[in-house]
Amino acid sequence: MRGRQYISVLDLTREETLEVLRVAQHLRLQRKAGIRRSDILRDRIWVMLFEKPSLRTRATFEVAVRELGGHTFFLGPNEVGLGKREPVKDVARNLARWVDGIFARVFDHGVFETFRRYAPSLSVINALSDLEHPMQALADFQTMLEETGGDLGFHLVFIGDGNNVANSLMLMSALLGSDFTIACPPGYEPPEDVVKRAKEVASKTGSRIHITHDPVEAVSFADFIYTDVWASMGQEHEAEERKKAFARYQVNSQLLRHAPEHAKVMHCLPAHRGEEISDEVIESERSLVFEQAENRLHTVKAMLIMLS
Repeated sequence: MRGRQYISVLDLTREETLEVLRVAQHLRLQRKAGIRRSDILRDRIWVMLFEKPSLRTRATFEVAVRELGGHTFFLGPNEVGLGKREPVKDVARNLARWVDGIFARVFDHGVFETFRRYAPSLSVINALSDLEHPMQALADFQTMLEETGGDLGFHLVFIGDGNNVANSLMLMSALLGSDFTIACPPGYEPPEDVVKRAKEVASKTGSRIHITHDPVEAVSFADFIYTDVWASMGQEHEAEERKKAFARYQVNSQLLRHAPEHAKVMHCLPAHRGEEISDEVIESERSLVFEQAENRLHTVKAMLIMLS
């Protein structure tokens, strides 16, 4: 499927998304059995184009490409300077002549729309933008499906900022038919157009999308409780203001007393322990954060296979 792009959760159909998750689970089991390598990406070259720092995203992508028999190289902000050193459309058209795919981590989601327009022959994967983080959502849903034995009828509750991760989790929930609630301070809700699109999709799958400002209400029927940093990369100047606004939205033992005993806790990492989540909770038996991190590898491999 060279030229297929995964920029938004909704770039794949429900059936395609479920197939990626099935392949990811198969790859996880294979790897645990010691089977790591294949030649599916033989002679394929992918570039990592990153404007933001990364641990899990870069490491899992490099490992994934190598284990699938392909090649990859890294271009950081100093090498490219998207929109500064040269226009994004020129970067896209140059790379389209050299490589098979772009795995990009950018500030502005509009960069991906430029890739879509000017490099339609390239496979492109959104490794994070200010609007969405679809690869994170894939890994998270793989993790939750492992916990539920494949049952999608769960309720995912996000506590915190209506950011890129929340957007993709909401869209993925709507697409796959899971219920989704976000509890956030007034003024920090997900973008209205994302909520509208999620509800449109949810009306066809039976998913329920809910926004509240009460974290206690939100977790009372949760199967999974998710949080993320209060100030994302690029919002550091808002950090102190956000700490005040989000003070009552920390995922801690006190909040978990209002949740069902079976509810698990999730975080995409890196975590600011003592802010959006307590150290006690992230280290508890209820925490799935490192399972999520592991599954980043398997879902990246599965997506690469789909786009190869």
